[in-house]
Amino acid sequence: MDDSGFESINIIPLVDVMLVLLTIVLTTSTFIAAGAIPLQLPMAANATTAPLKSATVVIDKGGRLYLNSQLASLEKLGRDLMGIDRETPILIRADKAIALEVFVEVMDLVKGLGFTKVSLQTEAAR
Repeated sequence: MDDSGFESINIIPLVDVMLVLLTIVLTTSTFIAAGAIPLQLPMAANATTAPLKSATVVIDKGGRLYLNSQLASLEKLGRDLMGIDRETPILIRADKAIALEVFVEVMDLVKGLGFTKVSLQTEAAR
């Protein structure tokens, strides 16, 4: 019997596996970066980009509230916002099909807590 060892190692299967793993990671990171809450934002002719460091309040089509991607009721949203510095910009992302009353309640809560830098995210009109 010859126990001389390996003369060469075939690394092509290893490269194939690593490329598949890389593809999976890149695909899932795209979904994570895009956000998990589906919205249809309203259109605006003069849309601008949002500030980088802000607290994000999302109101989805069903009227559910989220603070920085965490589900929250109106009361919990108020408690969570109380712990944030009043100079922090608040970005509100609301689906265009929500009831106006839900939006007004959120705006009233945010303004009532003393936040002055509040903006509404829209899509640029085409």
